Amino acid sequence: MAAPTDQELIGFVLHEARLIDQHRFEEWLDLFTDDGYYWMPLEWGQTDPRLATSLMYEDKLLLRIRVERLKGNRTFSQKPKSRCHHVLQVPQVDKRDEAANEYVTWTPMHYVETRLDEQDLYAAWATHTLTMVDGKLKIKLKRVDLVNCDAALRSIQLFM
Repeated sequence: MAAPTDQELIGFVLHEARLIDQHRFEEWLDLFTDDGYYWMPLEWGQTDPRLATSLMYEDKLLLRIRVERLKGNRTFSQKPKSRCHHVLQVPQVDKRDEAANEYVTWTPMHYVETRLDEQDLYAAWATHTLTMVDGKLKIKLKRVDLVNCDAALRSIQLFM
């Protein structure tokens, strides 16, 4: 199995954001390993999602439940549906460990989420820990660090 190139890692991160922006949540969910996590720390510099409260720390099952909720006809908080837009800087490859089959990218971004006349703008850094599974890149961990993680935040409906 060939290791992914830096350009393939960067392309993966860009594609992942596009899937979210286009509400292709089932395809997005398929990007995660079976034991993958989506983590949004509550504290600046938080190092462990289990020892401190997080804004989100969801395994693939919880992500699937959230995706199903977003598709549901009885999800009244999503009538009309929220929309989002990612503005990403070029992802940087921070780590390449072919022996451990682990690749880490870091991406500064702005994220806009809107519904009706409300629009929220967030600044964040996304760290993707990726691995190759059956010749395809998969997400082991997506960590999203909000610049203002300790502020009073409104409910984030979608995925950054």
